[in-house]
Formats: sequence, structure tokens, C-alpha cells
Amino acid sequence: MVRLDIITTRGGDGGQTSLGDGTRVSKDTLRIEAIGAVDECNATLGLLRLHTAGEEDAMLARIQNDLFDLGADLCVPGEEGERLRMADTQCARLEAEVAAMNAALPPLRSFVLPGGTAAAAHAHLARTSARRAERVAVALAAAEAVNPVALRYLNRLSDHLFVLSRRLNAGADVLWVPGASRG
Repeated sequence: MVRLDIITTRGGDGGQTSLGDGTRVSKDTLRIEAIGAVDECNATLGLLRLHTAGEEDAMLARIQNDLFDLGADLCVPGEEGERLRMADTQCARLEAEVAAMNAALPPLRSFVLPGGTAAAAHAHLARTSARRAERVAVALAAAEAVNPVALRYLNRLSDHLFVLSRRLNAGADVLWVPGASRG
């Protein structure tokens, strides 16, 4: 476990921060942007969890823990090593949960608009946050070595949150009606 005795270190006052391997980097690097986007996604899941219970909340709790694992993976450059790395089993779990949730939902007849219940709206917000984290991680992977499982996980996560939003709307999706507001 991690032990944090000092929160205010003043080490970042000059615009730099430390990676997990001790390397000092500017706070505006792609790696720090990716870590921050994952953290932001995790915070949106915290808001979503205010509107969930039972199985949905348990899934989100596991995902929040996974996102800390993902941040730990991203904070150490490279794809391999002795540090904590995202594992295929984490992606497989998301895929299984998506399949189980989706099997109980009616087929889609149109694109889904973000909304419906408060829980579903928060799930859509979390989905867009996961997509942003994925875009930044993909940009990082184009510039530096990144564990490919981390990228797959973010892609699966946005799928998971989309299907979860439909489940939280109990199948009463808010559907896009093309051209409906043209008059």
C-alpha cells in the first residue's frame, strides 16, 4: 500500500512533478496530461456513484480502483517492468460486464442522447471523460512507449459506461430523432 504522510511537498511549485520512477518532468507533458485525464475520469465516476447502488455501484467501485492502477501504469514510462501494469484480465472483466448488461437491453433503434435519469446522465458524462482520457493516452502512445493494455482498457471503459447508461435508464433510452428540431 501507499503511505502519504506529507501532502504539501512544494516539489511542484516550479511546474515540474515526479513520475513513478523518480524522473522529474514538466506538468504540461503528454504523460502528465494522460494521468490527469484518467484522474478526472475517476472523479466523474465518483459523482456517478452518488446515483447508483448494488451491482452497478460494485462495478464502478472496481473500475475506480482500476483507474488508480492505470494511473500507476502511466506514471512509469515504458510498457513493461516491475511496476504495476494494467492486465488483460481487467479488460476481460469489463467486456464480460458489458456483454451481460447489453444482453438484458432492447436493441438500439437510433443513437442515444445523453440524459434520462440522473444516473444515466452522469454515466454519459463519465463516458465522455473516458473518451478524452483515451485520446490523450493514444497521443502519448504515439510519442512514447505505453502499455497497450492501458489503451484497450480505456476503450472498453467508454463502451461499459455507454451500456451502463442504458441500463440505468431501464431501457427507456433518450433517442436522437434526426432533424426533429428543424421546424
